[in-house]
Amino acid sequence: MGPQVVEVVEDRDLPERVDVVVIGGGIIGVSTALFLVGKGMSVAVCEKGHIAGEQSSRNWGWCRATHRDLRELELSLESLKLWRELDRTLGIDTGFRECGILYAADDPKALADHESWLARAVGLVGREGIDSRITSSDETAVLMPGVARKFPGGIYTPSDGRAEPQRAAPAIAHALRAKGVKVLTPCAVRGIETSAGAISGVVTEYGPIRCSSVVVAGGAWTRLFAGSVGVELPQLSVRSSVLRTEAVDGGPEVSACNQTVGYRKRLDGGYTIANAFRSLAEITPDSFRLFSQYFPALKSQFRSMDFAFGERFFEALRQPRTWQLDQPTVFETVRTLDPAPTQKFNDVAINAFRALFPALGDVKVEQAWAGYIDVTPDAVPVISAAQEVPGMFIATGFSGHGFGIGPGAGKLMADLVANDKPLVNPRAFRLSRFSDGTKIELDGGF
Repeated sequence: MGPQVVEVVEDRDLPERVDVVVIGGGIIGVSTALFLVGKGMSVAVCEKGHIAGEQSSRNWGWCRATHRDLRELELSLESLKLWRELDRTLGIDTGFRECGILYAADDPKALADHESWLARAVGLVGREGIDSRITSSDETAVLMPGVARKFPGGIYTPSDGRAEPQRAAPAIAHALRAKGVKVLTPCAVRGIETSAGAISGVVTEYGPIRCSSVVVAGGAWTRLFAGSVGVELPQLSVRSSVLRTEAVDGGPEVSACNQTVGYRKRLDGGYTIANAFRSLAEITPDSFRLFSQYFPALKSQFRSMDFAFGERFFEALRQPRTWQLDQPTVFETVRTLDPAPTQKFNDVAINAFRALFPALGDVKVEQAWAGYIDVTPDAVPVISAAQEVPGMFIATGFSGHGFGIGPGAGKLMADLVANDKPLVNPRAFRLSRFSDGTKIELDGGF
């Protein structure tokens, strides 16, 4: 069972018409709605389950620029600026704290990789644009108080931060409601209606909402929804497992990881801990349909993936890819994706954490969960108009980076919908890169 998320009271009272319907109540969806409202647009958010029910509440809670794919770096830096302002400007508490993030190098090669990334990042945004620095062995130990292992060094970004995934998106949703925005839950959108080739509305399980634009921010569900209206979106999902511990006294405040374990101090005094670079890829029919597009990523990430073939393949095989809008859909029968955690990954993570910090060796695991991360072939998100359906926009495929980049992605998406000057150059995030002959490449960010 997933983590306990701050409740957002259910509301199914549909508006007759808005400018934009946002499909998906995760961090991307509510952030997009927030910035659309700031532009004076009327918005409704439709979430088929509950706010932040899936990956937006199940991630590590890291908000970072460190080791981003360089195509995401400027957006990540802008997102961090927004994280620092959200609580003050909205009168909410997302749990954001500027704690710093450290990548500890296990060996000289890892340290060289950190140095290479930093040199390229500085080349892109300038030394004044990012405060990451390479740390010595001694400074790395200082940033990991009580650590029992000597690392050769690392890369540390003091301005990186952390927030609380179980409260951040709900806090923004509450702020939206205070601004008069309809945040509709549980309210599945079955499909889109068009008139004269452009969007005229959506059909929800409770009836229609007239609108001229739709933003699909449905996480792992986005490929299925987009495909039902004729938009091809290459996207697969991987299962990531996480655990949280009981509250403890002391322990490191700086969030950190090495090649085995990543951790974050929580506001409740415990730690969120995960196996740093291990995920489970469950084979589905889309794995075969999209194999050629994902082959570069498969070659690069093969050693960090486990593969499984089972019931999920047959569930996806039985799932219709189009449907009638006057009939219930899978979005209503499966309100929340709540996969079981992979125990062996979590065992490795907690044992590595205890070995790193012997003083915390008796820390107990309070809960474990998993979530599905939506991944694109190049591990860079899609934040883009869908050219096949005028008025439709897509924000998905954040490949495990969505929580920290969420506010920036939402602002960029709002800029595109409103046809305003974009927060950053959106070219790297265009959907058409997967069909216009652009070579699919992985940058090497984490």
